[in-house]
Amino acid sequence: MDIILKKDVENLGLEFDTVSVKPGYARNFLIPQGYAVLATPKNKAVLAETLEARKEEEAKLVANAKALVEQLKKTAVTIAAKVGTGDKLFGSINNANLSEELAKAGVQIDRKYIKIPGNTIKRTGKFTALVRLHRDVEYNYEFDVVSDAPVETAPKAEAPAPEA
Repeated sequence: MDIILKKDVENLGLEFDTVSVKPGYARNFLIPQGYAVLATPKNKAVLAETLEARKEEEAKLVANAKALVEQLKKTAVTIAAKVGTGDKLFGSINNANLSEELAKAGVQIDRKYIKIPGNTIKRTGKFTALVRLHRDVEYNYEFDVVSDAPVETAPKAEAPAPEA
C-alpha cells in the first residue's frame, strides 16, 4: 500500500515521501496517528502542489543538507566500545551512539537521519551508515568501532645470556 508521509517517521521516511508499507501498518498506525495519508491520485496532486509551493524552502533545506554532508566528509569518527573475546562487543553500537560521537566532533545530526544496516553493530571494525538529511541528499558515512581497552605492549622476552 502506497502512502504519503505527513511527518518524519523513523526507519520509514521523511515528510512528503511516498513509501510503500504493509496495509495493516498504514491502516492501524500511520493513518490514525496522523503520520500519513493514502497515496491516491488526488493526494499525489496535492503533494505536487505543496512541493511546488515549497520549492524555495526546499532549496534552502537541500543547501543546508549539502553543507552538513561536506562537514561529514571532513569528520572522522572512531567509536570506542567494550570488547570481549575476539572482536565481539559487550552490548552494541546504534544510530544514537553514532549521533553522539558526531556531536562531540562538532557535527549535529539527529539520530533519526542515521540508518545503520542491521540497526546495530556488534563487532569491531569499519562500518558504513547511511545519513539521509533530505529526500535528495544522502551520504554513506564511514566510521570505525574499536576496543576501548588500552593497548598493551608485551615486553619482549630477553634471551638468557649464554654462560661461558
